[in-house]
Amino acid sequence: MKILLVEDDIVSRSVMMKLLAVYGEIEIAQNGEKALDMFFKAFEKKAPYHLVALDIMMPGKDGQQVLKELRKFEYDKGVMGHDGVKVIMITALDDRKNILEAFRSQCEAYLTKPINVKRLHEEMTKLGFSSKSEKASPLKRTDE
Repeated sequence: MKILLVEDDIVSRSVMMKLLAVYGEIEIAQNGEKALDMFFKAFEKKAPYHLVALDIMMPGKDGQQVLKELRKFEYDKGVMGHDGVKVIMITALDDRKNILEAFRSQCEAYLTKPINVKRLHEEMTKLGFSSKSEKASPLKRTDE
């Protein structure tokens, strides 16, 4: 799985890299403009991201703006609904306005910092992502 982590804070970025590493390859953008550039190029190369973990508070384009532009880009390319990239907002902002705006702009999940590891893994499971270790482990028989 290919993940784009968009985070300007070095500590938060380090924490998220460790938490998301079990799910796949992570590429990093430290601001919204770079994230959009990376997202568009990956799409054009037919190697799109499966997940974008997106901070809201960043200099320049914030995460809310980035989310809207990602969805507009997908719409313009004919990518809609479940076919689009999955977006998890990861932010210190837990106010109603930001949460509603993010979901109106079609994020799949909204997690507040400090990140609850169990909740992150629950959201990843809901989105259909499994960790590398889950993929590597043998299936358990239920008839024993």
